[in-house]
Amino acid sequence: MIRIAAADIVTAFNDLTIGSKVTDHTNFMSVAATAIREYDFASQKVPGQGFVMYPELVPFVSAGVGPRSKNASDYVCREHRGRVDAFLRREFAAPVTGCALVVYTRDAYFRDPDVTPAEAARIDALSPTHVLVAVLAFAGPESPLPPYRLVWNLAGGNLAAALWSAEEIHEKAKAAIAYDNEWVTVAD
Repeated sequence: MIRIAAADIVTAFNDLTIGSKVTDHTNFMSVAATAIREYDFASQKVPGQGFVMYPELVPFVSAGVGPRSKNASDYVCREHRGRVDAFLRREFAAPVTGCALVVYTRDAYFRDPDVTPAEAARIDALSPTHVLVAVLAFAGPESPLPPYRLVWNLAGGNLAAALWSAEEIHEKAKAAIAYDNEWVTVAD
């Protein structure tokens, strides 16, 4: 039986959020459980860490991005992850074209270097089989890691990044900058 807990960084279920947003919680979680049940976590580059593409989730989410605008009134300033940035108003979000879940098995989540002792205790008390780390509702071209998150991962924030070759890092950096010049995260 699949039991899913959301990591403390997941805000997609909040009424007011930044980025991808779940608009129908009940149906989303039902379909997510099916996606997780069907996914092979053992065969991943870092066993237990999954990037689960599942188009059946599209009707239950709002995209996390929209095309970058030059009109300042199209933006709102919000605090996010310890800093204030400008975000495109959700009304300008692009239509959702795909949805993915970042999901870790329980054991993989406890090995993640970003998981604090308090978060580990919170998740442990919930006794999940899997931890939902992110909901990614795509629009536009395929989204690479944002520049800040890419650098964070390279600086030790994610175990998988330690396995990337110099060529992979170079390609990921080029893709991050190109995408950031055209697309921007939305917020409520």
